[in-house]
Amino acid sequence: MTMIHQTAIIEPGAKLHESVKIGPFCHIGPHVEIGPSSNLHAHVVISGRTLIGASTQIFPFACVGSASQDQKAALQEGAVTLGDQCLIRENVTINSGIGPGTHIGRGCVFLAGAHVAHDCRLGDKVLLANNVLLGGHVDLDDHVVIGGGAAIHQYVRIGAYAFIGGLAGVEGDVAPFALAGGNRAHLYGLNLTGLSRHGFNPERIAKLKIVYRELFNHQSNQVFRERLVEARKLFGDQSDVKMLLDFFDQNNKRPLCAPRRQRSIA
Repeated sequence: MTMIHQTAIIEPGAKLHESVKIGPFCHIGPHVEIGPSSNLHAHVVISGRTLIGASTQIFPFACVGSASQDQKAALQEGAVTLGDQCLIRENVTINSGIGPGTHIGRGCVFLAGAHVAHDCRLGDKVLLANNVLLGGHVDLDDHVVIGGGAAIHQYVRIGAYAFIGGLAGVEGDVAPFALAGGNRAHLYGLNLTGLSRHGFNPERIAKLKIVYRELFNHQSNQVFRERLVEARKLFGDQSDVKMLLDFFDQNNKRPLCAPRRQRSIA
């Protein structure tokens, strides 16, 4: 049986699984669907065409599905899709899309004050620490971690297993497996701690190190595109390297986040 506090407002048309819990002073819009075993603790607002998966926890004063803050499309109610087993802490805001929609994968964690703008795409098990800001159309692949207070420019792509340091200002695309930080952000090398935590063995990490060094070798006479071709010839049959090289081959609207010239790739 659905547990709905007497002070909560559920608009006609909302679809709530029978195991959902809705706490005090929550407001659920008419086009919202909430999956099994999800829990809205108190003072949560869910609006727009929003689908929330199973076993998701949403804490007080979070707003999911509200209209984009893009002034060209102000007050348009778009779509938000939120996967299973997500955790949304206090004062998080997730805006609806004005184009393809805002899509969030399974097992994502949003700590207090994080903001996800319109039409972002987040893969599975992404973590945004406190007060992280994502501009519109940001694309985060699986297992990305972003430290507190970092700001990500609109249309930036961040590849799988990358880590962004706290307070970073990220203007360019960050490659998979990378560690980036600073304002403006640059690459520090591979996210070695994160890769180890995710079970990457020394052999896999060693191959990624080789490719990174070749791609970002400032002493090379080859242009970056030529280095990509060479790396694909040598290592393109390996899944980790293929993921990395495919990232660079995709269409992008932002420049590439690269190391500072005096820093070598670790």
